Amino acid sequence: MVLLHVLFEHAVGYALLALKEVEEISLLLPQVEECVLNLGKFHNIVRLVAFCPFSSSQVALENANAVSEGVVHEDLRLLLETHLPSKKKKVLLGVGDPKIGAAIQEELGYNCQTGGVIAEILRGVRLHFHNLVKGLTDLSACKAQLGLGHSYSRAKVKFNVNRVDNMIIQSISLLDQLDKDINTFSMRVREWYGYHFPELVKIINDNATYCRLAQFIGNRRELNEEKLEKLEELTMDAAKAKAILDASRSSMGMDISAIDLINIESFSSRVVSLSEYRQSLHTYLRSKMSQVAPSLSALIGEAVGARLIAHAGSLTNLAKYPASTVQILGAEKALFRALKTRGNTPKYGLIFHSTFIGRAAAKNKGRISRYLANKCSIASRIDCFSEVPTSVFGEKLREQVEERLSFYETGEIPRKNLDVMKEAMVQAEEAAAEITRKLEKQEKKRLKKEKKRLAAIALASSENSSTPEECEETGQRPKKKKKQKPQEAPQENGMEDPSVSKPKKKKSFSKEELVISDLEETAGSGSLTKRKKSFPKEEPDSDPEESGNKRVPKKKRKFSSKEEPLSSGPEEAAASKSSSSKKKKKLRKLSQEN
Repeated sequence: MVLLHVLFEHAVGYALLALKEVEEISLLLPQVEECVLNLGKFHNIVRLVAFCPFSSSQVALENANAVSEGVVHEDLRLLLETHLPSKKKKVLLGVGDPKIGAAIQEELGYNCQTGGVIAEILRGVRLHFHNLVKGLTDLSACKAQLGLGHSYSRAKVKFNVNRVDNMIIQSISLLDQLDKDINTFSMRVREWYGYHFPELVKIINDNATYCRLAQFIGNRRELNEEKLEKLEELTMDAAKAKAILDASRSSMGMDISAIDLINIESFSSRVVSLSEYRQSLHTYLRSKMSQVAPSLSALIGEAVGARLIAHAGSLTNLAKYPASTVQILGAEKALFRALKTRGNTPKYGLIFHSTFIGRAAAKNKGRISRYLANKCSIASRIDCFSEVPTSVFGEKLREQVEERLSFYETGEIPRKNLDVMKEAMVQAEEAAAEITRKLEKQEKKRLKKEKKRLAAIALASSENSSTPEECEETGQRPKKKKKQKPQEAPQENGMEDPSVSKPKKKKSFSKEELVISDLEETAGSGSLTKRKKSFPKEEPDSDPEESGNKRVPKKKRKFSSKEEPLSSGPEEAAASKSSSSKKKKKLRKLSQEN
């Protein structure tokens, strides 16, 4: 009896299922086919042994990559070693992917089987998986599959941003369209301005230069000797500038209004800006070709190489083409017309625009085109699959094409391909080492900048966190003083005018001490206290006017003993002086009476 287990990989985790024991696995096929769509019957055949969920989406992505590459992940190893029987000979494990099955059999020693009944069982498990696992719903399983699918696709599309050939395809297409548009617009400017100055067309052939001159000259009657230097700058030729000046004096053109000249000048400025943009776009294309396909651009030129990539669809497609296809790439109409009419097939397509075919003799054009297509195919493959882009191979291949051209003309035997490629390999290794060294330096600089930036952020955050703590400390100090010493808190709050408050406090306290000392001299301490207590009651009987005046200082005395430190203004200081003088007079009267 063979015990069959089935391994099922899902977006939420691994599932290990067991089937009922049978003598031959093939006997299960008709039963499984009958009960795949019926959940109740399917449960009679298949039961869930173990389920190992993924802890996060990153772990799910790692396991998916491992399964696709045929590698046994640690999570899968742990699941199989834990839940499969120890006797490996009696266990048969069914898997969906032959690569992962071979890896499990090699590393863990379990016999694995794919196809046949295993495929049908996995189809049923995939259909009823959310019912087999507790707590898993169909909606959550679909969401997990969708998320893992997106992350798996993003991880598989690994490319260098600097080596994207889509930009080359768009830029060469735009460059061709700009060439057509600039030619059309320049012809329109020539016809329009030719009514006024027809002789300028014969003198200036370049379209961009003609538009600049039309914008600069304007009305030909205003052209004089003072503008001759500017004409020389625009035409880059003193003879042409002089010819333009002479032609403007004896021109056969018609007069033109100011509004027409304004429109011609504005349209000429647009054409000039388009031509300048075309130059900048060509520079951009050269830089992108040096990054994406340096060998192909060194061999055949940036423009022709970019057209080959654009016609093929991508650099990878061009690398897959044989040399015979690269040779006639761009001449498909002529090829199919020749096949239909049984005529001669074309010898070259887009590579005809390279300089090599134009330099070859008529009888050697086909031979050199085949040789050039062969080298272009090699260069495109090197650019597509090399890790470090370098133009060494393209330069060596260009030298080989030059030698073949000289061989066709003079009969000089070229070098062998093996020797040339050995030299290229040595130089390519040196260039790759230099490039990697530069990249490492750039990476170190970037890391240093990142460390400095993080340190600055940490310092700023620490300063920001320390300032509120200090503010809290400063805010808590006066509260503590208020609780411990309630009479000293107003003093601290009243310290805003230290020049006024401090000396006045000393003066008031010194006067009180003097009063007390005078009283002690005149009478005893016991009688003095009694008189102080009885003094406010005796005052109203003696003099009612004085009693009104005496009540005020009494209140002021209480106020001054408790809240006098709050006085900080000059009015309060004067009040304290008057109250102290009155006290002295009263005390003297009391002493005399005694």
